[in-house]
Amino acid sequence: MHLRFSQEIKSLLQRLATQPLTLGDVLAETSERGFSLVIALLVLPFLLPMPPGLTGPFGAACLLLSLQMLLGRRSPWLPKRIAAYQFPRSFAQVILPKLRRVTRLLEKITRPRLTKLASHALTWRCNGFCISWLTILLILPVPFTNPIPTVGILLFAVANLESDGLLICICYVITVLITLLFGLIGYAVWLAPSWL
Repeated sequence: MHLRFSQEIKSLLQRLATQPLTLGDVLAETSERGFSLVIALLVLPFLLPMPPGLTGPFGAACLLLSLQMLLGRRSPWLPKRIAAYQFPRSFAQVILPKLRRVTRLLEKITRPRLTKLASHALTWRCNGFCISWLTILLILPVPFTNPIPTVGILLFAVANLESDGLLICICYVITVLITLLFGLIGYAVWLAPSWL
């Protein structure tokens, strides 16, 4: 089974490897699907070691899109400055070879299920809330934790694109577990001075 997610992301990355493409271009072409596709594009690099300075801009764009989902918007919008961000060619060259591994795993765990739940307006808003929260955790300056919220955000993006209501429910559980993990990390940091 080939997922819409893997086909569309691969197509976008192949275009990025050959021609300049901005966030605004992607949103204009993908309409409502642009929420999930652009969010996935923005967080995919966080599965790999990231150069300093990219967490902020990528995280800000992801947060803006997810907040719009929370508010019930179906047409994504970004400020001109962020929409004009042009993906570097190296971005696609780094991500494309890794993408097959990611999609191979996703193809095993997702397909259209509980589609009425997946397409419900309240589910859309709840997904926006969870992605916003996970993005905030992603932006936090906690070393070596970027891939953890990234996995949750990516799964939400795929579940939205594939109308997989069951995976969305699993994502809610994952969001709670990630929140608890970050709470434990925060608690450990708070107690650290007393251990010294």
